[in-house]
Amino acid sequence: MSFENLKPEIQSIVSSNLERDEKLLEICKLLNKEISYYNWVGFYFANHDTKTLHLGPYVGAETDHTVIPFGKGICGQVAESNQNFVVRDVKTQDNYIACSFTVKSEIVIPLFVNGKNIGQIDIDSHEIDPFTEADERFLEFVNEEVAKLF
Repeated sequence: MSFENLKPEIQSIVSSNLERDEKLLEICKLLNKEISYYNWVGFYFANHDTKTLHLGPYVGAETDHTVIPFGKGICGQVAESNQNFVVRDVKTQDNYIACSFTVKSEIVIPLFVNGKNIGQIDIDSHEIDPFTEADERFLEFVNEEVAKLF
């Protein structure tokens, strides 16, 4: 399914009567199911007092990385930079937290509410270099929709 076709489905989930975490989980399930190279899809949320990210709803292999300090790994770097981060090959990153040997690439897009970075969507792929600018723009759209839940 194309990104354009997924947009109304994301909007439908966001406007549904489900609880917020259920909506986030449904978004993860949809992305994981419909985009073949999205092998792990999840949300992390920031605690700015402790400067840590906390794992929210996700779909994919279990992870030990339920709390990530700001600055550590790709997610922790996005928490500090407030910028999208696309890793074409995780082996090239010094500051990378390996979740699984099957992960080859990662994309992390910050989630802003009222101009504040409250978290991010994190996607791992078992393929090297699958993410394009179209993925970035689509995931920015997803986060704009998710921001309506906060």
